[in-house]
Amino acid sequence: MKNLFSSIINFIKREPVLFAAILLALIAVALVRPAPSLCLQAIDFRTIAILFSLMIVIKAFQSQNYLDFIAAKLLRLCKSRRSLYFLLTYLVFFSSMFVTNDVALLTFVPITLVIFKRTGLSALKIIVLETLAANLGSCITPMGNPQNLYLFSYYGFSALKFFALTAKIALPSLFILAVMILFVTRPKLADHGAHEEPHLLEGNVLQNQLTFIKIDFRTIFYAADFIICLLTVFHVINYLFMLIFTIIAMLICNFRLFKKVDYSLLLTFAGFFIFTKTLSTVQEFSDFINSMLSSPLKTYITGIAASQVISNVPAALLLSGFTQNGAMLLLAVNVGGLGTLIASMASVISFKLYNNSDNARNDKGNYFATFTLYNVLLLIILGILVYLI
Repeated sequence: MKNLFSSIINFIKREPVLFAAILLALIAVALVRPAPSLCLQAIDFRTIAILFSLMIVIKAFQSQNYLDFIAAKLLRLCKSRRSLYFLLTYLVFFSSMFVTNDVALLTFVPITLVIFKRTGLSALKIIVLETLAANLGSCITPMGNPQNLYLFSYYGFSALKFFALTAKIALPSLFILAVMILFVTRPKLADHGAHEEPHLLEGNVLQNQLTFIKIDFRTIFYAADFIICLLTVFHVINYLFMLIFTIIAMLICNFRLFKKVDYSLLLTFAGFFIFTKTLSTVQEFSDFINSMLSSPLKTYITGIAASQVISNVPAALLLSGFTQNGAMLLLAVNVGGLGTLIASMASVISFKLYNNSDNARNDKGNYFATFTLYNVLLLIILGILVYLI
């Protein structure tokens, strides 16, 4: 019994977000007792399939040294730690507009971890900043994240109306991120008088060494799979075709990559999907939500608050059925991606990538505490600004 209790405690410490997702799903199912078919329908298999395929194809490129190669190329563009922070943060910000926040983080966080491990710099704060950048940049376009695509279609926004709304988030975000980077990268003096972290990157081993990539028949499969994943994100290709192609390609090229997929992350998504769908079937809950969405301000606050608990994608799906104020809901669930770790599932991705890396074991500081501090402060500042603009 003692060993079982210790195993549970260790599991909670190792997978706190997965544990929360499973616990919430089990409580909702136990209280509501939905039909098994409802639980199955609640799971967005398309989202989970895309995540699976992207995770494994990124691991595939990593196995051929592509991440090391890109890391070295990027680092040669930067002369200082500050310029490196600006480059990586804004790369994530702008790329997330077109390839979604999940894809941006799955692509650039591993590259960032390679760069900062090889340079001996702490990666904690840059990963937090990249997560902020992904969640903010993805707010700007309909294809930037799942809730935007859904709300764009559900409320029938015109392109002009949509971009006029998201500009309220984009413009302040660009300025705030720049201020945060300047603050984080300010030179600090240690007790002995030297800088705690090297401010200049010239002459670093990763800048000087030659990094070679492996190009063979597998490269073609990996490149094709990555393109198919992106086309699936844009609804050009059916996700089942993408999933089948990914499985076949990896079986042919390197079946060991299946062991490197973070399956706990996929289970986390499934748990939150079941929790959200189950709650929406409770009449008392529906009546309560209706009362919380009776005005634009209430819609805005409720959207932000709900995102903190069930994440912004489920919040958008849940609340859209109870309000016609699509503009406020759109702003709310996008701003609501800031705050808690589960406010945006993309944040869970970067948390998992960092937490499972060598960087996390070598860096000083607590990622969860730093992430929460930065996100809550930005949520308060941006939340007020967006509503007032």
